[in-house]
Amino acid sequence: MMFLRLLLGLVLATSLSAQAPPPPAPPTQACAAVTGLQVVCDQQGPEDLLLLPGAQWVVAGAYTGTGGVRLISVRDRTSVTAYPSPSATNRPDSKTYPACPGPPGTGGAAFTSHGLYLQEGRGGIHKLFVVGHGGREAIEVFEIDARAKTPTFTWIGCAIAPDPIGLNSVRALADGGFIATNFLSRGRPADREQLMSGGRNGELWEWHTASGWQKVPGSEASGANGIEISKDGRWYYVAAWGSQSFFRLSRGGATPVRNEIPLGFRVDNIHWGRNGKLLATGQGMGASVVVEIDPAAMTARQLVRRPDDGSFSAGTVAVEVGDRLWIGSFQGDRIALLPLR
Repeated sequence: MMFLRLLLGLVLATSLSAQAPPPPAPPTQACAAVTGLQVVCDQQGPEDLLLLPGAQWVVAGAYTGTGGVRLISVRDRTSVTAYPSPSATNRPDSKTYPACPGPPGTGGAAFTSHGLYLQEGRGGIHKLFVVGHGGREAIEVFEIDARAKTPTFTWIGCAIAPDPIGLNSVRALADGGFIATNFLSRGRPADREQLMSGGRNGELWEWHTASGWQKVPGSEASGANGIEISKDGRWYYVAAWGSQSFFRLSRGGATPVRNEIPLGFRVDNIHWGRNGKLLATGQGMGASVVVEIDPAAMTARQLVRRPDDGSFSAGTVAVEVGDRLWIGSFQGDRIALLPLR
């Protein structure tokens, strides 16, 4: 029954549509009272996480509550809202994003954040790509100035997803474009049934300034979720939440080559680890699961399987921060910190 409730909650809460997400799930154990588990409190559904260069700051999504994008100090684990905030600014790049109507949250609309990707730059200036929901379904793009004592955010543009795409994850491309996953189309109830049964209901989309949104041939998937690209740019790497699997898809060829392996849990976000392998995190039979995937050999090794309880549940992402794995969730007010090995 617990697993059934989790699945039903995921259908309603895990970026299934552009509808406003529900309020944060009330934890059954107060964050400050958690014992036996290190946590970072004061979050709002931290569905995705990333570590800024220098390893002093973690960026977290805010999929619930008031939304925005969060910034967490690794040193003392305190959080601030980086955008919107008094220190944040807007500087629209109309050349790269000519069809973007303006910043997220305009007119009081919600801006809840989901998938994250950091494109490292030079001199402490980086570009952040964010899957945004609420007032619009879009990839929102920011510039992060990490030279300051506390990094500052500048919103520079967006690409609004065409109907009925329901965005989940994003990965920047070297030419200024990006690749994004359509996890579940908006306003199509039948697609939800496909998703839960492992049927292919979504796909990958590439976006470029000149061409706009283009569907990637051969990328159909069951709940296309986390997305990455090989270091040489020749392969897409995709987490398929609905079919509980991982696949790689060749890029650029006339006939796509596709290889897939089962993982046995509903895999959510994937991010590169320090050892050159992918960390894949998700939900499996009442537990938060993290595996390490070798995408060249197409093999997976389990690192974490933590039973869900009142202190943490429904893991969606893992990033390496020092000697800990920081594990986020689409629900609740905390990030769990577990030993790296």
